[in-house]
Amino acid sequence: MRTEVVLVAGPADHDVAEELWRACPGSVLVRHDLRDLAGGVVRRWVDGELTVLELAHGCVSCTLRLDLLPLLERLGGRVVVHLDPALEPDAVCFALREVDVRVEAVITVVDRDTWLTDATGEESLADRGLAAAEGDDRTVAQVVVGQAEFADALVLTGVATDPVLDAVLDRLNPRAPRRDRHALDVPALLAAVPGDARRGRVDDGFGALLHGQPPLEPAHGVTVVHFVERRPFHPVRLHEALDVLFDGVVRTRGRVWIASRPDAALWLESAGGGLSVGDLGPWLAAVDDWSEFPAERRAVASATWHPEHGDRSQELVVITAAPGAPEEIVAALRAALLTDEELALADELQFVDPFAEWHDEMEEL
Repeated sequence: MRTEVVLVAGPADHDVAEELWRACPGSVLVRHDLRDLAGGVVRRWVDGELTVLELAHGCVSCTLRLDLLPLLERLGGRVVVHLDPALEPDAVCFALREVDVRVEAVITVVDRDTWLTDATGEESLADRGLAAAEGDDRTVAQVVVGQAEFADALVLTGVATDPVLDAVLDRLNPRAPRRDRHALDVPALLAAVPGDARRGRVDDGFGALLHGQPPLEPAHGVTVVHFVERRPFHPVRLHEALDVLFDGVVRTRGRVWIASRPDAALWLESAGGGLSVGDLGPWLAAVDDWSEFPAERRAVASATWHPEHGDRSQELVVITAAPGAPEEIVAALRAALLTDEELALADELQFVDPFAEWHDEMEEL
């Protein structure tokens, strides 16, 4: 029997996963506690029965590969998985591609009283005692924003009502239905998930950055900045400009083209005070054979092809709740682009690349 999974992400102390489990007769509830993962110990509950696992290597990927994936295949039927608060559902869904498991929905619990502060803060998971392993330098903002962004539906807890939070969620994940925990109707929540929802599908980084047609006009001080340009960034000036993506910014996501790496598409992502840069692989303009690339990407590249730069471009989406930030963000990013003179000499110039120090840490997404 194929396993159908509902993943529930968010704070550790919510009972939404149990509510989903109780509302689905015959389902199984699985929960992991990764607080002692650095020591190679994982606690796992299946329908309330505790098993203490000892792993040779204390890491999230080991937990997924050695325990959760085979467990889900073995259980079959519907399984509700209450994720540890340090886990991001997109990473779990990426791992699930290796097994015969279908993601029915990803549900994220958002605490109205704390989420916006967390999403714009600089506190690390380690500061909270939530780091999944030694060396886990993610921020709380990166996790809570990623959990809400990837969800097929959101359940809101807490009592405070904040129009700013609502405006942020409207732009971060406009298509996900939102329901209050105190009046939660599980069948109605699952039925409200759009038929073409993500349901665990992980983007390759070259798809649309604006999903679900979010409102682009400002509301309650929350604004979406969509920055698109067809010339490369100067690597030093871009590095210096990154500070503008932290103060009051909830989320930045996008593809970056820098002059020192003309053939490589970089992925830049920030949330609150956390930033990550990854390697998306080559631009199609740098590749002779396109046959191994997805048809959708080939079609988009052909439709937007530049006679000189090919598919190379800058495209960043920024959601900010800071007054005056949109104009500052656009000005800083534009100032980081190559000037006409630099562009004309780009093949001859030797650019200092401050991103080189991250090169060994980048993983192709």
